[in-house]
Amino acid sequence: MVSNTKEVGLESLIVDYMAHNNGYEQGENSDYNKEYAIDETRLFRFLKDTQPEKLEILGVFKSDINKVKFLNRLQGEITKNGIIDVLRNGLKVYPVTLDLYYGIPSEQNPKAKELYDRNIFSVTRQLMYSKDNTRLALDFAIFINGLPIITCELKNRLTKQNVEDAVYQYKTDRDPRELLFNFGRCMVHFAVDDDEIKMCTKLDGKKSWFLPFNKGYNDGAGNPPNPNGIKTDYLWKQILTKNELSNIIENYAQIVVEVDEETKKKNRKQVFPRFHQLAAVKSILSHVKESGVGQKYLIQHSAGSGKSNSIAWLAHQLVAIEKDRKSMFDSIIVVTDRVNLDKQIKNTIKSFMQVATTVGHADRSGDLKTLLEHEKKIIITTVHKFGYIFNEIGNEHRKNNFAIIIDEAHSSQSGDMSAKMNMALSENYNKDEEESTEDIILKIMEGRKMLTNASYFAFTATPKHKTLEMFGVPYPSEGKIKHRPFHVYTMKQAMQEGFILDVLKSYTPINSYYKIAKIVEDDPLFDKKKAQKKLRKYVESNETAIEIKSEIMIDHFHEQVIAKGKIGGKARAMVVTSSIERAIEYYYSITEYLKRRKSPYKAIIAFSGEYEFGGDKLTESAINGFPSNEIEKKLKKDPYRILVVANKFQTGYDEPLLHTMYVDKVLTDIKAVQTLSRLNRAHPQKHDTFILDFANDVDTIKEAFSKYYETTILSDETDPDKLNDLESDIKNHHIFTDYHVETLVELYLNGAERDKLDPILDICAQNYKEELDEDGQVDFKSKAKAFVRTYGFLASILPYGNVEWEKLSIFLNMLIPKLPSPKEDDLSKGILESIDLDSYRAEVQATMSIILEDQGEYEIDPVPTSIAGGKSEPELDLLSNILSNFHDLFGNIPWKDEDQVKKHIASIPEIVAKDKGYQNAMKNSDKQNARIESQKALNKAVINLMSDNIEIFKQFNDNDSFKKWLSDMVFNVTYNTNGNVYSGQPRI
Repeated sequence: MVSNTKEVGLESLIVDYMAHNNGYEQGENSDYNKEYAIDETRLFRFLKDTQPEKLEILGVFKSDINKVKFLNRLQGEITKNGIIDVLRNGLKVYPVTLDLYYGIPSEQNPKAKELYDRNIFSVTRQLMYSKDNTRLALDFAIFINGLPIITCELKNRLTKQNVEDAVYQYKTDRDPRELLFNFGRCMVHFAVDDDEIKMCTKLDGKKSWFLPFNKGYNDGAGNPPNPNGIKTDYLWKQILTKNELSNIIENYAQIVVEVDEETKKKNRKQVFPRFHQLAAVKSILSHVKESGVGQKYLIQHSAGSGKSNSIAWLAHQLVAIEKDRKSMFDSIIVVTDRVNLDKQIKNTIKSFMQVATTVGHADRSGDLKTLLEHEKKIIITTVHKFGYIFNEIGNEHRKNNFAIIIDEAHSSQSGDMSAKMNMALSENYNKDEEESTEDIILKIMEGRKMLTNASYFAFTATPKHKTLEMFGVPYPSEGKIKHRPFHVYTMKQAMQEGFILDVLKSYTPINSYYKIAKIVEDDPLFDKKKAQKKLRKYVESNETAIEIKSEIMIDHFHEQVIAKGKIGGKARAMVVTSSIERAIEYYYSITEYLKRRKSPYKAIIAFSGEYEFGGDKLTESAINGFPSNEIEKKLKKDPYRILVVANKFQTGYDEPLLHTMYVDKVLTDIKAVQTLSRLNRAHPQKHDTFILDFANDVDTIKEAFSKYYETTILSDETDPDKLNDLESDIKNHHIFTDYHVETLVELYLNGAERDKLDPILDICAQNYKEELDEDGQVDFKSKAKAFVRTYGFLASILPYGNVEWEKLSIFLNMLIPKLPSPKEDDLSKGILESIDLDSYRAEVQATMSIILEDQGEYEIDPVPTSIAGGKSEPELDLLSNILSNFHDLFGNIPWKDEDQVKKHIASIPEIVAKDKGYQNAMKNSDKQNARIESQKALNKAVINLMSDNIEIFKQFNDNDSFKKWLSDMVFNVTYNTNGNVYSGQPRI
């Protein structure tokens, strides 16, 4: 018989598997009550089998009226609370409470197992669900005890239909007004083909939002080839098993109620785990059960991929893990650096019935101590709150086991705070013993060993080297010990699947054109390098420049964002500035221009602390006219549409309405990724984002994102022998002796007063000043800092302690603040008084899409163990030369007829490519000789252009920067080893 490759064949394969392998019953349409959207046959069979006495009290089978009353009550509760709540909590029908589902039993409870086995899991093919149109049928629906929990539409690529056709069918043919498709009536709706799966938790016609439910392949979207079956068979072989569905019902799926604080209006959202969330939490829990307390887990999940829910689901289930009938963890502490997230996680966790009374929120001093004493199982706090309450934890709690879940591990942990965290929780820490601590939270446990009575679960989208070495999984490779995350959901996969948007797809750089005039008669000498920096800052912060850039931003926002109805007309924008002063300048400039435009919108400013500006001390609250904690809420509502920030809201800010970003701040590496990724949050009406960048070049942004596009791994461990090398180099300067170190440390640890410590430090500091020249001072101080920093990190992860290193670290920590930095004269001082801005214009360049290439795992280097020493000599130059060079580097060329220039430049590569000598060199010679011939051909082409455009000829002969750019561009776009004639267009 020929294989059935039609859709019905796939349907038969799935349903048959579930019936024969998963223990499902197969339902019939005759069992289905369309009036109440239930499998009435199995619902009453389950209740008769498990709770006959309660049915007898209700008299359901004694009269039709009683039966209708019961079904109406059931329908009302499902409508009000959703199917998940009814399954978990049962149905109260006076005077009884009916269980509608029995949960997964513990191993020690045979009675619970017997009840669980009486649950009826069933699947009905071609379910005719509609009362009005009897021809409409679903491919199949899944029921538990007669209550529907999942619907599914199938498509088959072999018959030229795919998952998108199933999605389209849900959006157009499955009326959300039908009872089965009402909100909360089912947990999830699956669109499935033989390659991919998508899911939706709320059917809403064409606005239905389907998200992929795929495993991922090659760090991207889709599913891997399956040597044993269909790519998507994990759905019915793994997810739709009785045990896994029960797990999802009890521990993941839920309806979350969001309340608008002003209107008190409630918005209900149904949550179902995405595949990567389910896989991550399950694999962590499995490893914890197997390996016990004291492990470390790094979870690299892309920004916007649902880390908040993953953290909540993990915390909730860590509570229940037992070993030898005893909880493995006494408390789960969730540490976050996002004020809004701690509330979000708390509410998510509290929605689970099992732990509703075991969640505490550490909001102020004293809370954490109280929560631990009251045996709260899950304690949620922010890093900043944890820092000042650790001292209040009683000694008795240090014998407990803790699970510490860290949100955004790259930014929320550092030596000082995390060392305090460890001291607070560690059984071995003696509170009376003094100990030095390191910088501010970035990497957990610097300065102290990681606790053996705690497991760490670190979530981040952008792991740094220290984060990977601290929490990552070590493995041997190429003779090194590398570190990788425990679980990964990449930026690449998240973008390809539509969980987040590709923020680099519409990226527009802005070129600034300006001329600075010399306003002094003489031509003084200045430090060239420092002068260039000051000139750049001067130009970009000039009042005229701020006004011009503000107008570009606001015009763009109105014409390209508002006028085009982005995010259904609800789009917001962020202006990223380099300092508080710049943010204030932008805020006032933008506000003024909004008024001139008669715009209905307003801006909000965000910065920390107090700042003196124009003779007044300003705060964001004073400028905005409302409290700081209302900024996020206000931005969601008109007239507020534009948020001007200075080092705030650039990490952890989760606002799907944010569509456009205007960047006037240099961004590199993680900061670039974190900042621009504020735009990536998905929204049903959000189809694109936009970045207008005044400060960064395309290559820098591309390089930053490439590190975290796929899996990030650590190329090698930090070599502890680097500390031996640093120690030797430091001691070779003979600034201190072993006697100084031993004496100071002994005095310090025994609580000596300052007047006993300072004389030792002052003698060593005097030796530093008198015995070392400037280069020696730079070398000593930089290596002393490197030793302290590296030891602080390594001390937390090395298996063996080193007493000598510990003593030296304590000693250097106290000595370094005593050492003056070598005095450097500012040889650029006075340059700003010698110049004036003659002209300024900013020009929007062509919008481009920055494409991130597939590269597999990206290796980052381990923690650096040295600081470049030596004092660089200033390079002095005449002011006129500095200004000329500055214009060449940054001011670009003020062409008189730019359009004509671009047209002529665009024609040059084709002219050069047709040169016979160049073609011959490409075919028969190496790249170096080909470059020489390319330059000859270019020289001839420019001379021939002289009659048409004297500007190009003049710049080519007089401006070395322009000549180099043109030469490189022409060669790069024309060179190929086959000698084929170039026929493309360069990007000008």
